Amino acid sequence: MNPILALARPDILELQPYQHAAWDPSLERMHANEMPWRAQGDNSAAGLNRYPEPQPHSLVERMATLYDVPPGNVLVGRGSDEAIDLLVRAFCRAGEDSVLITPPTFGFYKVAARIQGAGVIEVPLLQEAFALDVPAVIEAANVAKIVFLCSPNNPTGNLLDEAALLRVGRELADRALVCVDEAYLEFTNRPSLAGRLDALPNLVVLRTLSKAYALAGTRLGTLIASEEVVGLLKRIIPPYAIPASTIEQVLALTEAPQRAMAAARIRTVVEERGRAAARLSRMDCVVRVHASDANFLLVEFHDAGRALEAGKAAGLLVRDFSRAPGLANCLRISIGTPAQNERLLAALERP
Repeated sequence: MNPILALARPDILELQPYQHAAWDPSLERMHANEMPWRAQGDNSAAGLNRYPEPQPHSLVERMATLYDVPPGNVLVGRGSDEAIDLLVRAFCRAGEDSVLITPPTFGFYKVAARIQGAGVIEVPLLQEAFALDVPAVIEAANVAKIVFLCSPNNPTGNLLDEAALLRVGRELADRALVCVDEAYLEFTNRPSLAGRLDALPNLVVLRTLSKAYALAGTRLGTLIASEEVVGLLKRIIPPYAIPASTIEQVLALTEAPQRAMAAARIRTVVEERGRAAARLSRMDCVVRVHASDANFLLVEFHDAGRALEAGKAAGLLVRDFSRAPGLANCLRISIGTPAQNERLLAALERP
C-alpha cells in the first residue's frame, strides 16, 4: 500500500463509494432508469439517453497513451479544476488541514482549499525569476497535506527547476502530497514528471487538453498518480462525471492527425511567443518581458492600465494582474494567431 494514503482523511478511506449502475455494453440496458429512446436530433454514437461509463475505458486508455503512463495511474475528470478539488476534499479535513501554494500562481488551488474549509499556507516564489524557494517550501510543508506547484507557472510563465521539484517531492515523501500542475508543459522541451511516479509515491501530476490540444470546451483533465491515490479519488468523484459528448469529441480529436496538427500549432505558438517577446522588449512602454515557457507572456508596463486600454481599442482582451502581489503593472498576454499578435503589438507601439 502507498504510505501516502496515511495522510488521507480517515472518513474518506472508510467511505463506501456510490454504487453506479453496472456497465456491460454486451447487454441491453433496463437497469439505470434511462429513457429507452433517443432525444430527437441526437446523432451521438452512444446515445445521450444513456449514462456514460463512469471512468470511460477508451478515454482512460487514450489519455494513458497520450501521456505515456499506465492506465491504472490515470483518472479523468472535468478539467484540472475537478482534480484539484478532489485532492483537497480527499486529503484535507475542514478546519484542521492545510495546503501550500507558491504565489503568484494559479488561483484555483486557494479557492478549492477555502471551499473545503482548509487552511492555505503561502510561500512566495523568489523575486529573481520567480524561482521556487525550496528550503522555505519544505519547512512550511511540515503542516501541509498538499503542496501545489505549477510548472510552467501561471501567470508568470516560467518552468520551475526540475531538480527543485524532485527535491521537494523526496523531502516530503511521507509528509505531504506534491501536486505538479503541468497544464502548459507541451510548450516546453521538458519531459513530464509523471515518469518519476515509481520513485515518488507522493507525486501527483495534472495534465489538460485545454491548452495545447485546443479542447478547453470539452473540459477534460487528467490526473496522474499512483494506483492507490487514483483509487481513493474514484471513491469521491461524482458518478458519470464525463459527459458522453466529451468522450466522443476527445476520442475523435486526439487521433494521430489531430495530434500532428496540435504539434504544428504548438511550434507556431512558440515561434510567435519569441517574436512577441522580442518586439515588446524594445517598446518604450514596457519595463520587462518575463521569460516564458507557456503559451503566454507576463509583461510589466510603465502603465498597465494604458496598455490594457490600447488592447481593447484594437478589439483584444488581455489579463490584468497588476493588483496581484509582486506583479504591479503586469499584464498576461496569451499568444494568439499571428494576425492577432500583430494587431496587439501595433496597438501597444502607438504613442
